[in-house]
Amino acid sequence: MEPVPDIVDRLNDLPLAEAAAALAALPQPHAVEVLDQAALERGPDILVALDRTLAATLLAGMSADRAADLLGAVGPADRLALMGRLDAETRAGLDRLLAYPEGTVGSLMTTEVVTVPSTHTVGEALDHVRRVERTRETVYAVFVLDAVSGVLLHAVPLRRLVACDPAAPVLAAVSERPMVTVEATAPAEEAVRIVARHDFLAVPVVDGGGQLLGIVTVDDVLDTMIARQTEQVQRMGGMEATHQSYWRTGFWQMLRKRGGWLSILLVGEMMTASAMQGFQGELEKAIVLSLFIPLIMSSGGNSGSQAASLVIRGLALGEIRLADWWRVALRELPSGLALGALLGVIAVVRIVLWQVFGIYDHGAHWPLVAATVGLALVCIVTFGSMNGSMLPFLLKRLGFDPATASAPFVATLVDVSGLVIYFSVALVVLRGTLL
Repeated sequence: MEPVPDIVDRLNDLPLAEAAAALAALPQPHAVEVLDQAALERGPDILVALDRTLAATLLAGMSADRAADLLGAVGPADRLALMGRLDAETRAGLDRLLAYPEGTVGSLMTTEVVTVPSTHTVGEALDHVRRVERTRETVYAVFVLDAVSGVLLHAVPLRRLVACDPAAPVLAAVSERPMVTVEATAPAEEAVRIVARHDFLAVPVVDGGGQLLGIVTVDDVLDTMIARQTEQVQRMGGMEATHQSYWRTGFWQMLRKRGGWLSILLVGEMMTASAMQGFQGELEKAIVLSLFIPLIMSSGGNSGSQAASLVIRGLALGEIRLADWWRVALRELPSGLALGALLGVIAVVRIVLWQVFGIYDHGAHWPLVAATVGLALVCIVTFGSMNGSMLPFLLKRLGFDPATASAPFVATLVDVSGLVIYFSVALVVLRGTLL
């Protein structure tokens, strides 16, 4: 039998009917493993295409969290038909998982955990692990519950149990490190942060009363991180997020995902044309200023996109909080001024060298033109940095995803304002000469 990842790749390349037939032809243990893989792109569709009895059998053998993901993605009628063929215990467990909203820790967790009461010895705990191991998704740790209240007391890594005296109480194997838990209603990103911060393989999930509900494993966290980062990259690229692979995204769906944002950005860029029309007279008098419009616009947009990317990442990782906006502003202001001065110096040097070596004649007032471009770059890069860093805070405060502050969106916004700043500086510096 070929490896499961290779089977998944093959099924992803087949038409839906053929993929379902190929899965049905596999031995049931292998079919369960294949459906359990997050890399299977059309899992819900394949599940619906299978015989109902076979589909229910495979669901019962899968990890609870993956089975809940598949059922949550199928239509209500198909979900009801499949749930009706499951045994009462499996159905009850999936109902609990499906009750949690998408994006919460509860929607990621699996209920297949190994628990023992605090009255057990180490040997009894290990015997229990041997008996139930085949029915659990994974056994990273054994969770010790209060013998009376059932409240979670500790999580004991399996290696500590193996190394401990079998006759010792199970609590003797407890690590001195404080136990870290996460509530089922918390955002999924909280589980991601905990796993990354503490290097956990699994995080216990509890309710408000400390009762153990399940665990979130590191593979679930990785899947969440990949999906979230993919979505953010797409939004930062100026398009709606798509949850399918590039090749699985249809032509019309691709147009819908990309066309809306492109249309919005085009309307924004039309404001750039309006801004230039407002300074048409100045352009006619000092046509040399038009040579530096692309330089001015790109520099402001680039600085804004950089700042937005840094802040969006900080907000996503929890390094930056919403209340930190003023600290970010105080940090970006001098950074923007310094970066603007750097680019301004480079632009001025370029103008001077082109003038001195006769590459291009910028006119009799070329020193003032150089000063205009240099000063405008300082102002525009600073404005772009401040704008790009503050926009994610504004979007998050309004309840939107900060990643919506995409690079094209920031660049378009700064393009319009950059032109106004550029020509305003020119009016001040060149008044009485070219203007």
